[in-house]
Amino acid sequence: MNEIVGRYAAIQEELGLDAAIIDRIGENLRARLAGDRSHTGRFMDLLKAAGEDFSAMLVAEALKARGAAARYMHPGEAGMLLEGEPGDATLCEESYGLLAASLGRELAAQERAVVVFPGFFGVTREGEVVTFPRGGSDITGSIIAAALKAECYENFTDVDTVYAVDPRIVPEVRHGISEMTYREMRELAYAGFGVLHDEAVVAAFRAGIPINIRNTNHPDKPGTLVLPRRKADTCSVVGIACDTDFVAIYVDKHMMNREIGFGRRLLQILEDEGISFEHMPSGIDNVSVVIRGARFDKAREERVVARIKAELKPDAVLVERDHALIMVVGEGMQYAVGMAARATQALASAGVNIEMINQGASEISMMFGVRSHDRYRAVRALYQAFFEE
Repeated sequence: MNEIVGRYAAIQEELGLDAAIIDRIGENLRARLAGDRSHTGRFMDLLKAAGEDFSAMLVAEALKARGAAARYMHPGEAGMLLEGEPGDATLCEESYGLLAASLGRELAAQERAVVVFPGFFGVTREGEVVTFPRGGSDITGSIIAAALKAECYENFTDVDTVYAVDPRIVPEVRHGISEMTYREMRELAYAGFGVLHDEAVVAAFRAGIPINIRNTNHPDKPGTLVLPRRKADTCSVVGIACDTDFVAIYVDKHMMNREIGFGRRLLQILEDEGISFEHMPSGIDNVSVVIRGARFDKAREERVVARIKAELKPDAVLVERDHALIMVVGEGMQYAVGMAARATQALASAGVNIEMINQGASEISMMFGVRSHDRYRAVRALYQAFFEE
């Protein structure tokens, strides 16, 4: 604990702030550590939220010291009500009205008022701290922008623009994205685009608020705008992303297509285990359910497979781990001919075996399932096919 408080104290000293803020942080941290440990998830959420919370306190003090009319506001005070599991909470719908009222009052109370609001967490209706998934500060910002009906949600990160592909995979990438649609960003963020959490798009999208992703270190750069619609360009694909740690459950049964309710019963088994699925490619006699590995430990796997065998009587069930999903995304894909052929040819030329393929009804994305060890080779091949040829 002393080491943690010491790090905040070093920041406080560098910023020339009153030492009283460190006393508050120390007392707050001690109270968290002394909290109820009977529910491990809730206790861990309380601790995980501390970083964002304490940072917001420091930022508010720093702004005040420089003459700004700034105030720190706790999410519980503001009405950021969440529900669901620890580490994976979702917003209660009434929060929008509560946030609009509390933040609106605060901003109207003083000219050029600044509210410093910690991201990543909120409280349950019972007042317990719960967190969004990792990267949830993006979600908080989007929710607040929607609640206040903001003109724009500016999200500051560490890059000048959103690139068409992760520069860590393709270091030579030069294709920055000036504009993209909500749908494009959500598809790419879901599949591993690290610049914005995929759930952060939802609140802004529903409220029709543009998102401007910009660089903290270069605030003069225009960044990337995420909009309801964008101007058409010559490239049908806007970006390529990949994510790992997926599990595929393959279920094979002769005449499956004639069996009423087979898919529903399969998904019911997953629902009973509290597992949501990501994709569900199917044929007439087989179906694959793709889920995230973090939600599917060995104990759950054994229970799910046992129930599938007992209740669905399949000819075969196979669970394969260590999959990666690659998304090729672009609004223009729905109007272009031969996109899938171009992608599969690129993967074949790179020696990458496609384990599964899926294209949504909107036709703005194609999903390719490959083995994790092939993912970088696959992304590089697709980038060359769509952006360099």
